Amino acid sequence: MGRRVRKKLDAVQRVFCQKICKAHRTVSLNSALTLAGILPLDLRIQEAAALYEAKRGVPQPILADREVEKRVAYTNTPHPAEQIELYFTRLENCEQVEEKSEHPVQIYTDGSKIEGKVGASLSFWDRNAEIKSVKLSLPAYCTVYQAELLAINRAKKEVLKNPATDFGIYSDSRSSLECIINYNSLHPLAVEIRENIKMAQKLNKTVALYWVKAHTGLERNERGDRIAKEAALRSKRKAEYDFCPLSFIKKQIRSRTLDTWEERYQQGETAKVTKIFLPHVVSAYKVIRKIETSSLTTQIMTGHGGFSEYLNRFKCKESPACICEPSEAETVTHLILECPVNGPERYDFENNIDLELKLENIPLILSEHTKIFLEYCKKVAKKAIKRNENKIS
Repeated sequence: MGRRVRKKLDAVQRVFCQKICKAHRTVSLNSALTLAGILPLDLRIQEAAALYEAKRGVPQPILADREVEKRVAYTNTPHPAEQIELYFTRLENCEQVEEKSEHPVQIYTDGSKIEGKVGASLSFWDRNAEIKSVKLSLPAYCTVYQAELLAINRAKKEVLKNPATDFGIYSDSRSSLECIINYNSLHPLAVEIRENIKMAQKLNKTVALYWVKAHTGLERNERGDRIAKEAALRSKRKAEYDFCPLSFIKKQIRSRTLDTWEERYQQGETAKVTKIFLPHVVSAYKVIRKIETSSLTTQIMTGHGGFSEYLNRFKCKESPACICEPSEAETVTHLILECPVNGPERYDFENNIDLELKLENIPLILSEHTKIFLEYCKKVAKKAIKRNENKIS
């Protein structure tokens, strides 16, 4: 993106970011963005462009040799007149499951993501005992949702190969089952499952879909869960399905964006006071979410407000000196850390958190003691701002 375009975007974004965090007009874009918790507009545009390209198969460095999971084109789906009616039955407890266990072949499917690894499973039962199990492996970047759909898809393929004619497929993933019965869903696995169901019907096979509530003590479902976890943790087989989900791509693109923003934030010459409170822009969002934004908190975290040093800089006050010492500039950090006028409040606060209030400790204190630290800062800042207002008037 050209420098001129980025400058124009920055100018536009700075205005509404300042309004969001209730900052003075003199606050820099770096500070305003951090306190508003918003990505730079040019980086957000680049994110959207990268995602658009990835969806359409344009090679992305972050994907390496991985292939993106693409939605099936409408032209490759059945005509509405050829669509079969699909539904699943909800089973809330063991009693309801027992009522629906009359199928000669029952297949319990499950997916699992544990310790960063992904697996899926199928557990085949006759009316009373497990007759076989299948473990499926997926790459670590895949999701549980993909694993659940893969397991159901594999179950459908097993139905086509099995000489039996009556099957029950049980899954505790309601989202997967809803995706399957919804013809507007163009997930490749869901489309393939629907085709397999249609093919099974042509072979005079009956296939019933069931949603089973997870972790209700049902032995067969718990067995499927254990096998899925084993598949994730121990399977050495080649991945059964290795298409990259969009969620993984978005995560990688966002990670790249945050790295760029962090570098820009650190190298920028502005936002010096904000960096004392929030040294890393990436972790700043977690702290900002816990803060109720107000004009006062923004003045404290930017230094742009009713403090002598700031007022003097903009010719609103003759001297930048603090009331405690003519040679000491009245800045936010001085008021919070050093000013003897605020000594009693500082002493009480340090005793409250059992930690000395130092410049290098501010990010840690703000993160771990957000509420009481800001209350202390507001008390100190209000006194200085009121004092300066009286002098100016």
